[in-house]
Amino acid sequence: MGDSKFSNFDNMSLHSIDEDSELIPLLTPEDEEKMNSEGLPETLPILPLRNTVLFPGVVVPITAGRDKSIQLIKDANNGSKVIGVVSQKNEETEDPGIDDINTLGTVAKILRVLKMPDGNTTVIIQGKKRFEIAEVLTKEPYFTATVRETKEERGDQESSEFLAIIESIKELALKIIRDNPNIPSEASFAIKNIQSDSFLINFVSSNLNLDVKAKQELLEIGNLKERALSTLKYMNVELQKLELKNDIQSKVRNDLDKQQREYFLHQQMKTIQEELGGVSYDEEIHEMREKAKTKKWNKIVGEHFDKELAKMQRMNPQVAEYSIQRNYLDLFLDLPWDEFSKDKFDLKRAQKILDRDHYGLEDVKKRIIEYLAVLKLRNDMKSPILCLYGPPGVGKTSLGKSVAEALGREYVRISLGGLRDEAEIRGHRKTYIGAMPGRIIQSLKKAGTSNPVFILDEIDKLSNSNQGDPSSAMLEVLDPEQNSEFYDNFLEMGYDLSKVMFIATANNLGSIQPALRDRMEIINVTGYTIEEKVEIAKKHLLPKQLKEHGLSDKHLKIGKPQLEKIVEGYTRESGVRSLEKQIAKMVRYAAKNIATEEEYNIKIGNDDVEEVLGIPRLERDKYENNDVAGVVTGLAWTSVGGDILFIESILSKGKGTLNITGNLGKVMKESATIAMEYIKSNADVFGIDTDIFDKYNVHIHVPEGATPKDGPSAGITMLTSLVSLFTQRKVKKSLAMTGEITLRGKVLPVGGIKEKILAAKRARIKEIILCEANKKDILEIKESYLKGLTFHYVTDMHEVIELALTKTKVKNAKKL
Repeated sequence: MGDSKFSNFDNMSLHSIDEDSELIPLLTPEDEEKMNSEGLPETLPILPLRNTVLFPGVVVPITAGRDKSIQLIKDANNGSKVIGVVSQKNEETEDPGIDDINTLGTVAKILRVLKMPDGNTTVIIQGKKRFEIAEVLTKEPYFTATVRETKEERGDQESSEFLAIIESIKELALKIIRDNPNIPSEASFAIKNIQSDSFLINFVSSNLNLDVKAKQELLEIGNLKERALSTLKYMNVELQKLELKNDIQSKVRNDLDKQQREYFLHQQMKTIQEELGGVSYDEEIHEMREKAKTKKWNKIVGEHFDKELAKMQRMNPQVAEYSIQRNYLDLFLDLPWDEFSKDKFDLKRAQKILDRDHYGLEDVKKRIIEYLAVLKLRNDMKSPILCLYGPPGVGKTSLGKSVAEALGREYVRISLGGLRDEAEIRGHRKTYIGAMPGRIIQSLKKAGTSNPVFILDEIDKLSNSNQGDPSSAMLEVLDPEQNSEFYDNFLEMGYDLSKVMFIATANNLGSIQPALRDRMEIINVTGYTIEEKVEIAKKHLLPKQLKEHGLSDKHLKIGKPQLEKIVEGYTRESGVRSLEKQIAKMVRYAAKNIATEEEYNIKIGNDDVEEVLGIPRLERDKYENNDVAGVVTGLAWTSVGGDILFIESILSKGKGTLNITGNLGKVMKESATIAMEYIKSNADVFGIDTDIFDKYNVHIHVPEGATPKDGPSAGITMLTSLVSLFTQRKVKKSLAMTGEITLRGKVLPVGGIKEKILAAKRARIKEIILCEANKKDILEIKESYLKGLTFHYVTDMHEVIELALTKTKVKNAKKL
């Protein structure tokens, strides 16, 4: 039954109702008899109601909002106060026609008309008797029609069967009032005080929780007994629903802990979201299931996804694990399972792209093309794992980008510099709040294919911590035998990385874990010559900087001589990163003058370079003269490429001690000790008086004391410096050397030959002494790099001294 409110039941008669009455009384048998004896008017104004069905005897308030309805009520209230009330067939119809209303309705009397503050008119009406529309007379300003009375078959109202039905209706009504918390308990007094059986049926029917159509069907039943039975049937259904709802609520209430309460509130919130047009959790799961049908994953992955989706469906959306599970399934759907981009194996095109993006580096490009050729011939081959090794700024990372473009694959880059946590590679277990997959899986999700070109930048700078060893976690990633089932802790499944082309970059191979280094093909990306740097600056760096600063080649022109001046005087590196910064300064100089409308030289001269960049500072690579004994030029490898260094030695009166300075490492100090001991044991061969070793102290120094230096390659340089010092012989002009020595005087090979040769060319060196075993390194270097250089290959220190020292004594030679 619907919501009803009753305030006073002392007066049960309609006789005393007037304009000032506060009570809407109930119908008595006397009132009903009088009402039934009244005749019907021949014509009635017809008032259509949207969502209400009026039953005889029942008093209901209605709100009139339509202009036609307000006019009808106004006219009727000023006249006979009698109207015909019918229900609409469709309550959505705003302006109903004659076909939109039911023909059977109830005659009603207007008891009171109230003007509401919102402008609407509320009318309290009481049903009298049923009628049927015979003929519509007018449609404007409202319906009027001739009507005929619809007789009601009352039958034997004293029969035991009818009385039992009435009693049942009363009992059920009282039960519904008791069990429904929305109906005030005072309503039971109204039911108990209704004396008329027909009014009880109409009163209950009017207040049942039914739609308009069902109530209209009840009104149209002409037999009172049949209407009573139908009413009883509806009441039974409502009572059963109410009992079931109360039973469920009772069971739930017994075990309603905090989590269940949150779930119940969430279900209500979900309903509100749906009403407001939001996406419900059920729709979200449905969308995931539909998206999963489009994935190309295998049966095992599909079954695992279905299992995890079912687990999410059973979860309370308010718990923290729900969001983790949703993130987990989102990752599953976003990963490119078995989705591959098609490789473009046009090697000539690949060569053009590499040549376009990188000047020089011929050996590196040649090896990359070889790898691509093998991939083309064996399409099922596991992708190679390359490691581009060399000083900063030589184009290692951009080479990887060019390879991706040449192959037509997606490009992904991960910077591993300073990575300390193993979970960054393998991911976190999803039991933790805030868990995430590792960077490998995240990058594949971002790439959208399972075969991108993957740049592992700065792999030599992985570091250990108490969170594990990331370099050990990389072993599985970079092992072609293992990475077909790479296990990520968050994903909890193996993912195939075998089709990914990994390209690592490193500055220093020494800091890479041996097992990790063993899994990679090392490609040495060496530095550039001065000529190459000038070409790179002209073809790549200058156009790039002009574009970035909003200028064109019409605004600034830098010739090759000026570029060479910038390279030699303002940069000291194997790569071109510092060179690009210096060119950017030149471009900013032009941009400033254009913006301030000042005149400047579009074609840059040497004076302009010095004006913008200052006086050239990096002249220390230049070869120094050989006027002083004991000063020898050596060749060194540094993390930024090759360099020349000077070994200086000096004698002072003393007791034969050896001092070594210049921020040298342990190995370099040992080289000096070995050189000194070798000279002592071979003093006769070199023509040195052995008394010198007891009367003089020897001091060896390597300039630039703030820069750490180490390694064995300065061995022959130190020995040559000491022999020159003890014999006071001149060192050959424009000569440099590199090589390790032994106590027996043997010369051993060293590394970094190409970088050292580039440094020698920068310093205008003409001759270089190397170990015989380093001859193979020279043969691998491009001939243009070797132009203007003469190489001397040696195996013994005696050969070094013969080549390095002249027979001439230095000026102001000491008498020892």
